[in-house]
Amino acid sequence: MEYDANRLRQIFVGAPALEPVREDAGHEGEFRPAAVLVPVVARTDALSVLLTRRTDHLHHHPGQISFPGGRVEKADTSPVMTALRETEEEIGLDPDRVELLGELPEYFTGTGFRITPVVGLVHPPFELQLDTFEVAEAFEVPLAHFLDPANHQRHRSEYKGRLREYYAMPYGDYFVWGATAGILVSLYRFLGREDTPALR
Repeated sequence: MEYDANRLRQIFVGAPALEPVREDAGHEGEFRPAAVLVPVVARTDALSVLLTRRTDHLHHHPGQISFPGGRVEKADTSPVMTALRETEEEIGLDPDRVELLGELPEYFTGTGFRITPVVGLVHPPFELQLDTFEVAEAFEVPLAHFLDPANHQRHRSEYKGRLREYYAMPYGDYFVWGATAGILVSLYRFLGREDTPALR
């Protein structure tokens, strides 16, 4: 099925709440609240997803592909505020260019974060100003790529002595994996496609 901006709006209106998603990584203790923006760019020919690549010198997740976002700060009144604030700080995207659609299920990571993914339509034209300390580049991937189950991979690796299973969705030279790929699977399921198996 092809998706356009109007179709996404219709799906999010009155959508039921879905169960949270938990990575199989055995985190114990409290989860730190965070939020990310899932920016779906409303290009005239097709929708795309705006992603970032983190700089290689960062202590946490260097070089990884991610959504703009971060930890919830005390002054933030909602996950939406966190997602929009962090997005503006990281890539300079004006919140006025973002049409908020809704939220995906909370995503609990194996590294101890409780992420609220906030989905928004980004309306061109817009200019980005990257925080070059945190963000090496920003790029777009066709939404159709992430909605094709043929591109959904599952990998396994050992983490803290346990076997961890995670999603990956490579695109060209970009290896999209971990929480970013997991949230994209949540979007896939939210849009009504249930044939991607859950992590075990």
